[in-house]
Amino acid sequence: MTTPGRFIVLEGIDGCGKTTQLQALHRWLPTSGLMPPDAQLVTTCEPGGTVLGLDLRELLLERHGAARPVPMAELLLYAADRAQHVAKVIRPALDRGDWVICDRFTGSTAAYQGYGRGLNLCWIHDLEIIATGGLQADLTLWLDVPLAESCRRRDDQLNDRIEGEGAEFLDRVEDGFLELAMQRDWVRVNAERPVADVTKACRDIICTALETCGTQQQSGAITRCPSSGSSTGP
Repeated sequence: MTTPGRFIVLEGIDGCGKTTQLQALHRWLPTSGLMPPDAQLVTTCEPGGTVLGLDLRELLLERHGAARPVPMAELLLYAADRAQHVAKVIRPALDRGDWVICDRFTGSTAAYQGYGRGLNLCWIHDLEIIATGGLQADLTLWLDVPLAESCRRRDDQLNDRIEGEGAEFLDRVEDGFLELAMQRDWVRVNAERPVADVTKACRDIICTALETCGTQQQSGAITRCPSSGSSTGP
């Protein structure tokens, strides 16, 4: 019987470094000794992790004016993207025994559409259960940076529709991520530090949280992770 894979999620406001850390973990995990020898690593994102999701991503992030979705339509589009993503990408990979790392998952919807837009968090939770079929991440890393630092990092980039909502909206989203991290037992990573330090912190947390460091591999060899420590920052 195939052992189910592991599901890791990166959360945080735009500019916190999720994409950079996703790429770093994509390079490290397959050679880390953590994954079973026959497991593959799937890296993906929301919205847009499927063919349908790419179309939904355009509707969500690029439509303005008369084509702009109202908040409830926005929420339902994110739920549709997630249902397709879970059914077509995430759950099949986990069932095969593969590992999945995802840039954003259910927490982002609660932060942006719940705390940011002010939509009912109970409705969002119910949609989360429907769209995911109850699937939850084994580990969620919250890359925490101050909003001012996030804006500085994105200063030379064009904002999508969500990022362009303004400072008050993003303040509420930032507060939402803090609340959700406490409610959902996410692991906070101080992502204001240099990239290499953040990468090391993410590696150490994964080693500790998934409790597979130093386990015996199929070959009989012992592979150990880098030493863990209090590297998540203040």
